[in-house]
Amino acid sequence: MKQVTIQGEPGCFHEEAARRYFGDEPIEIVPCRTFEAQFERMRHEGSLLGIVAIENTIAGSLLQNHELLRRSESQIIGECKLRISHVLAALPGQRLDELSEVNSHPIALMQCGEFLKAHPQLKAVERDDTAGSAAEIAERRLTGHAAICGRLAAERYGLEILEEGIETNKRNFTRFLLLADRYHADRHTGSARADKASLVFSLPHTQGSLSKVLTILSFYDINLTKIQSMPIIGCEWEYRFYVDVSFADYTRYRQSIDAITPLTKDFKILGEYAAFNE
Repeated sequence: MKQVTIQGEPGCFHEEAARRYFGDEPIEIVPCRTFEAQFERMRHEGSLLGIVAIENTIAGSLLQNHELLRRSESQIIGECKLRISHVLAALPGQRLDELSEVNSHPIALMQCGEFLKAHPQLKAVERDDTAGSAAEIAERRLTGHAAICGRLAAERYGLEILEEGIETNKRNFTRFLLLADRYHADRHTGSARADKASLVFSLPHTQGSLSKVLTILSFYDINLTKIQSMPIIGCEWEYRFYVDVSFADYTRYRQSIDAITPLTKDFKILGEYAAFNE
């Protein structure tokens, strides 16, 4: 059985994404408290897979995870896009008008701002994790408290769902990456044809350096699906670029890589994989 590391408590959205990616295939979830701990555990246990959030349609990119991935020996072997829908959950028998406090991760609280504004009696208190908030309420039998979490977490910890779909923006999606140790990745990739890649590189601080790279990608019919820049600490006004590309012809993609590599510095392919299709 595959073991998949996640950041967060069992029942969190990372677990939901992992189970959606693998479908009916049984997996064992290995929770880690932080993303740093997750990458460290994968470094020590090469057989572990990992699923890591990389961007959200509302909160944007998780910049910390871009850097953790770049510095790791992990390789992207797949992706999953999950609609994030929040519920309000409390101990069984509690009514909404009996609640005085709601606990969740700060981003989840932010994403449910309109709901909280409509219920001013609920004091929003930040916690480290959405599922962890549900677990704490269940374990400590906290009356008067509710958690904003996913349905999986509410059901996992035996809470009653009082309200569903309380997120302000219904087009709230998170993209997750499936990771494997670089030296064991081949055993997990399966037969799916790669049509997407994630790259990272820096560029010399010269006029038109990024434009030249993008022009070459366009020439080879490579579609740029994302570009994220981050400053390089200690190198004023120099940036590292994280780029996602998709392609129909793998040979032309490899030709484009050969063409842009001499123009870049510290070039690295973070993974070649099949794009997620709903």
